[in-house]
Amino acid sequence: MQRRTFLLAAPAALAGCGTVTREEVVASMADVNRVAYAHPGPKRLTLFTMKNVGSGNGAHTGLMINASQRVLWDPAGTFGHPSIPERNDVHFGITPQLEQLYISYHSRETYYTLIQEVDVPAQTAEMALQLAMANGPTPKAACTRHTSRLLGQLPGFGQIQSAFFPDKLSDQFAQIPGVRSREYFEDDSDDKSVAAAEIDELLRAQAAQ
Repeated sequence: MQRRTFLLAAPAALAGCGTVTREEVVASMADVNRVAYAHPGPKRLTLFTMKNVGSGNGAHTGLMINASQRVLWDPAGTFGHPSIPERNDVHFGITPQLEQLYISYHSRETYYTLIQEVDVPAQTAEMALQLAMANGPTPKAACTRHTSRLLGQLPGFGQIQSAFFPDKLSDQFAQIPGVRSREYFEDDSDDKSVAAAEIDELLRAQAAQ
């Protein structure tokens, strides 16, 4: 599926962790509360690993947390848009459309996305949400280290050891009982700026309606 079919967008960037030092990004609580989205169904953690099509090597790690609200934690990531409130790598209001956008944003002819999800008790999901919000901005190239540290603190995830490489974390996550995995591919050009600009135009048009 081509990314251009979505009515959502994000700035263009490479698939991996950001290469610049992150600064504090703190949306107002009014904006956060305005878009807060409670997803139906089981509480769940979804680990995203962006992998090189040619080598299979991981390039970036992200985590979606379905707790009292559903958020996307994109540590040291490049995902973002003015319409999606963010507080230090935690993006709020993650509807199914935005979830698909995040996956599509990172998937193209040179990268695909490994999606691993596991249902967890409500208390575990809420703890993950609070840990993500308390983490602060993640330094460049530390997405996997911070995500593995967060996961390792959760009940039932104690076997997750600190990892610097996305593949090592995804391999550990796969050993958690109940994990389900799938891969997502797109054939968009590696030039993400073209697609991102087109989608951003569509998003702004939608917001103006």
